[in-house]
Amino acid sequence: MAQLVSSLGLFCQVNAFACLLLGYLLFILLGAVVFTAVERPLEKQLRAEMEEVRGSFLQENPCVQPGRLSQLLEKALAAHQNDVAVLKADAEDTRYDFTSSLYFVIVTLTTMGSDSYTPKSDEAKLFCIFYCALGIPLTLLLLTLLSDLLLPVVTHAPVHHLHTYWGWSYSRAAMLNATLLSVLVLFLLFLLPALLVCLLEPDWSFLNALFFCFVILSTVGQGGNSLGRTWGPAAKETLQLLTTCYLLVGLVVIITLRDTVLQVPWVCAVMRLFSGPQYAELEGDLSELTLSEENCEDEAEYSQSVCTISSTPLELMSPQSDRPAVAHTATNT
Repeated sequence: MAQLVSSLGLFCQVNAFACLLLGYLLFILLGAVVFTAVERPLEKQLRAEMEEVRGSFLQENPCVQPGRLSQLLEKALAAHQNDVAVLKADAEDTRYDFTSSLYFVIVTLTTMGSDSYTPKSDEAKLFCIFYCALGIPLTLLLLTLLSDLLLPVVTHAPVHHLHTYWGWSYSRAAMLNATLLSVLVLFLLFLLPALLVCLLEPDWSFLNALFFCFVILSTVGQGGNSLGRTWGPAAKETLQLLTTCYLLVGLVVIITLRDTVLQVPWVCAVMRLFSGPQYAELEGDLSELTLSEENCEDEAEYSQSVCTISSTPLELMSPQSDRPAVAHTATNT
């Protein structure tokens, strides 16, 4: 039994990437099964309720033909999906003023997308393709550079302080710093904003507010919810600007947290395990290349090319002094 377990562990270690890929596929299938089992009954219930409402409306209004009602509902739903106001109360709700367009640009460049804003004209769709092809990589580069500016402050300095002044090992200091930063990010980027959303939207539960914050920062949309649907145009514009600021700042902080966690030694060991021996060899080659480039600066510089057989003395320039040193080579083979 012990030999079997040892053989299985060795097989998983050698084929770590294949095991990780297989596990990820199983993880995807598990998610699909869970969502199907949980959401399918609710969908059937909503369908039954809508059929009941439609039947009651036709009974109370016998002059309305079922076919005409279906046509009206289809047109209204199509207009609603295209972000066109279909109710009189929403007549002043404009979708493409400057603030809304700015909101659309930011959520698109951060790959979050919007449930309420999509280009309608062919010109806007064509422009969006080329604009995002350039803007999305530029945005990701900018967010990464901003994260690199935060790393020395929130990661390198605390770990260095714990290692130097408190005498902690680097592994323990890095682990503590990553843990504290994770807790701080959880509170400042998820729990506290969810409480603020609950104050802005009293009808939302804390779970809905927390889910709204999570899907925004994970750039998967807005979860079918949007803040301030019953608010005035000016308040909606303010909420859109605040949401975009929350998204940009949150992405920078999350990227910084990711880089902080990746600097924990045992996380690096797990990465090397799943990346295989090729990653370790490449990492070692890059380290040797970096060291060799640094050592090249201290090597001696020759004023003439070095030959194996030469009767001409070579002038060796020492990096520590400006005085040339004479090096003689053999004149006979």
